[in-house]
Amino acid sequence: MAAPNAAQRTAVTLSILAALGWSTYYIFVLAITPGTAPSAILVYPFLFGGIAYAGWSWGAGHGRSFVRLWARPAAYVRTSLLVGMQLSVLAATYLTGPVDASLLSLIGDVVATPLIVALLLGIHREQVGSGGFVLGLLLSLAGGTMAIAGGQSLGVVRGWGWTVVPAVPLTVALYFLLTARANETEPADAVVGQSMLASALVTALFAPAIPGGWAGLVVTDPGAIAVLLVTGFTSFFLAPALYFIAIDRVGLVLPPMLMTGIPVFTLLLSAIILRIAVPIIALLGVPVAVAGALLALRAESQAPAPSSA
Repeated sequence: MAAPNAAQRTAVTLSILAALGWSTYYIFVLAITPGTAPSAILVYPFLFGGIAYAGWSWGAGHGRSFVRLWARPAAYVRTSLLVGMQLSVLAATYLTGPVDASLLSLIGDVVATPLIVALLLGIHREQVGSGGFVLGLLLSLAGGTMAIAGGQSLGVVRGWGWTVVPAVPLTVALYFLLTARANETEPADAVVGQSMLASALVTALFAPAIPGGWAGLVVTDPGAIAVLLVTGFTSFFLAPALYFIAIDRVGLVLPPMLMTGIPVFTLLLSAIILRIAVPIIALLGVPVAVAGALLALRAESQAPAPSSA
C-alpha cells in the first residue's frame, strides 16, 4: 500500500493544527458565558480575525486584491455564507445544545464537503468513489460523532428549529468550498480577510436582531476582551489559514475529512481544562476517528491525480 507523499503529510499536519485551533472556540466561548452577549461573541472574533488577515494581506503585497474583492458580488455570497454559518451554529446551540451543534458542523466538514466536491464540482471523484476512502470517511465520522456526543443524541427540535439542522452543515460546506475555489485565482489572505471583515460589519449592523443587540457590543471586562481577541486569532485567523494552505496542497477532500479532529481535541481540552468527565463512548471515539483518517489517507495516496469536470 502506497505511503502518503510529502504534500499529503504536510496537509495532514496543517489540517490537524487547524482542527486544534477551531476546537478552542467552544472552550473560549464557554469561559466568557454568561457575561458576554452573543452579539459580541459573533462580531469581535470576525473583527479581530479580519484585522489579522488584512495585515497579512497588505504585508504580503496583496493589498490591491484585498481592495478589489470588496467590489465583487461573489465576495458577498461568501460573506453571507460565513455569517449564515456562524448564526446557524449559534441558533443550533440554543435549540439543540452545543454538543449537537458541533455534530452538525462536523457533518458539514466530513460528509457534505466531499459529496459536493465530487457530485456538483465534478472533481476528486476517484478518491471519493474508492472503497477505502469511503470506509475511512465513515469511520472517521463515526469516531468524531462518538467523541463529541459521548452517547447523547440530537436534541428535540420543533417548528422552525428544523431549518437550522440542514443549515449548519450546508453553510459550513458551501462557505469553505467557495472560498477554496476563490483562492485559486486570488490570494487566500485577501479572500478570507475580506469575508471576515465584511462579516464583522454585517453582524454589527444587524446586532439588534441578535441576543444582546448593540448594547451587548460594549464589552468592558478585560478578561472577556482578551478571550475574544485570542478567539479571533486562533479560530478565525490561524485555523482557516492553515486549513486553506492544506487544501492548496492536496485539494478539497482530505483536509475537510480531517476536521474530525475538532471533536477529539474539544473532548481532550474539556477534560483537561474544564475538568469535565469523559464518557467511555467518547474515549472510544478517539481511536476510531484516528483509524478512519489513516485509512482514508492511505486510499487518497493510491488514487490517481484529481480530474476536473
